[in-house]
Amino acid sequence: MSAPALMIVGRVRKAHGIRGELLVEPITDAPDAVFVSGRRLFAGTATGDPSPDGQELHITAVRQHMDSVRLTFSEVPDRSAAELWRGRFLLAPQDELPPPSDDEVYLHDLIAMQVLHVDGRALGAVVDTYDLPQGLMLDVRPVNGGPTYFIPWRDDILVQVDETARVITVDPPEGLLPEGLLLAEGHPSDDA
Repeated sequence: MSAPALMIVGRVRKAHGIRGELLVEPITDAPDAVFVSGRRLFAGTATGDPSPDGQELHITAVRQHMDSVRLTFSEVPDRSAAELWRGRFLLAPQDELPPPSDDEVYLHDLIAMQVLHVDGRALGAVVDTYDLPQGLMLDVRPVNGGPTYFIPWRDDILVQVDETARVITVDPPEGLLPEGLLLAEGHPSDDA
């Protein structure tokens, strides 16, 4: 039996108070559904991998705190123990989380999806995503190799996300794609 797929759901900012509460930055669009009493979370890395110690935590109390959540875990009894969690990422088993709605997708599911231009030209494959101040960006590796480039995750650019076919169709404005990425005929460039 394989280990469940884990997703990053938060990052511990700091200890809060003397009773072991942790102030957590949610890394999810549904913190109310993720951070609930009884939920189990795991220590993880910034890449979403479990920490080598594999520590499992169980939420016993949840409180809103401005743009964060204050969490109490049965395994974190006091402030000294809570201080050890500063900066660590929290992961949740994907199969224990609510599924995304019809117009949503888990970011990790975008990795390795093919990116097509609305006219059918292959643009590359998603190698990573970045949540930047300008918004979510897809980091795309061109079909012919070469350096990656960003495509913004915006309604005016995204045409369709087909999770079954693992294809993202985009209609980028002129000038968004790197120069030399595509030839006028619409075939990938060999010298880009």
